[in-house]
Amino acid sequence: MKISESSELICPDWPAPESVHSISTTRLGGISKGVYAANNLALHVGDDSEKVESNRQRLKTLCGLPAEPAWLTQIHSNIVVNNGDALSEADASYSDQKNRVCVVMTADCLPILLCDKNGQQIAAVHAGWRGLLNDVIENSVARFRGSTIDIMAWLGPAIGKEAFEVGVEVYDGFVNRHQAAANYFQTRENNKYLADMVGLAKFRLELAGVSAIYGGQYCTFSDEARFFSYRRDGVCGRMASLIWLDK
Repeated sequence: MKISESSELICPDWPAPESVHSISTTRLGGISKGVYAANNLALHVGDDSEKVESNRQRLKTLCGLPAEPAWLTQIHSNIVVNNGDALSEADASYSDQKNRVCVVMTADCLPILLCDKNGQQIAAVHAGWRGLLNDVIENSVARFRGSTIDIMAWLGPAIGKEAFEVGVEVYDGFVNRHQAAANYFQTRENNKYLADMVGLAKFRLELAGVSAIYGGQYCTFSDEARFFSYRRDGVCGRMASLIWLDK
């Protein structure tokens, strides 16, 4: 099933093989109300669970998903699980099986979708600054068989570098690991920095051997009409980024 991009859905613009299907949702199209309006897909943020389940069912129908997505309990870790594993506390999932849907939820953190050029392996990654710092990208890439040259990545909607203010501990954490990470921070007053999360993710992907990188142009913080943003709104819903194989 070919999915068409709309105000509700973002179709990743990347040269993924035909067997790889991917989509990223926006806040538009669901039935949630108030601060969760309208297409909240998270059960853990205080929204009415029946509305969330309705939104999830609608997503499954709209996108022709072959199975229920493997929803994770995300904990800002570097843990990667195989899709279908009993362990659900993780921030990335990998699969080499068809008709298994890997998914992560975000509302400022960076969703990263990965696949190999043969269309046989996929992963979905939730990369906030803690995950980025602690190797969630590297751990996800390491799940793939074969050369990292054959992996491609798509970066979904996340808070932009003009809005993501962090403290000196975040700056120090990245720069102590890699001096070149300083290039992705802009100094502000009072030991604060503006962090370029997309830039940091691209940097870490390239260090891991992934050079085919796409996306990264959507800012959740600045586009209130289309995206949830935890940094902007506090209590809010979550979008989802999904990937699956059909062959």
